[in-house]
Amino acid sequence: MQTTKKIFTGLEYPGRFIIGGQIKDSDDVFVVYGLTGRSTASQARQMIKRDNGIWVEPTDPQLIARGNPDLLIYPAILFSPRGVAASNGQQTLDIIGSLEATQEPVLALTHALKDWKYEPDEPIYTPRISLAFSGGFNLGMSLIKRGEFGQVIREYFELPLVPGKGWLLMTYMGVNIDPVPSYFGEPASLEISESRVDELVSSIYESLEPAPGKKDLRVAVACLIASATGLEIQQIKIINRKET
Repeated sequence: MQTTKKIFTGLEYPGRFIIGGQIKDSDDVFVVYGLTGRSTASQARQMIKRDNGIWVEPTDPQLIARGNPDLLIYPAILFSPRGVAASNGQQTLDIIGSLEATQEPVLALTHALKDWKYEPDEPIYTPRISLAFSGGFNLGMSLIKRGEFGQVIREYFELPLVPGKGWLLMTYMGVNIDPVPSYFGEPASLEISESRVDELVSSIYESLEPAPGKKDLRVAVACLIASATGLEIQQIKIINRKET
């Protein structure tokens, strides 16, 4: 089990990642979304807060146009009185909509993602990672990836909320090679000792610091803390590398 400040130690390129869990000594839950990027287009992004969530947006539209805007610009975290949804793409909109119809997070993910595939970024075929929370004592996470023969593999995880514990999904395994290997396996279990949003987001951002001589691939990390019962958003914090 890894601690917050060592989550990404030795992982040069995790891609995008989601962490969900429960604050230690509290009933509050947290959701973290993070971006790293190798290309100029991927680096030309930031996360901003809007009324209904946290969105990935361009810092330079011309640089974004060199990549695939549909895969680079999207709502990373959305929230409503019915729940919190997070993902690495446009599927976040479908997940929050599904949470409006059901309070069961894995069921909401199953309904929302039934027509979604892995990303069409050949030869990587980046997985789609997602999270749903609708109050209570568990959250749902999903991993949609490409199989060996091109088939779509959908995995869903019902994960318990335990004080001081988090669950991590990444798009990649952290090795910076081409093509970058997709994440596989269950969500990783983490120890989370931080109780404030600024402490938590800073620890995770700092854990992404590159090794000496390596390129800094950090783009942004965002975190929100919400009450587990009423789903009121308590705190939000974003660190954009362009602003540090």
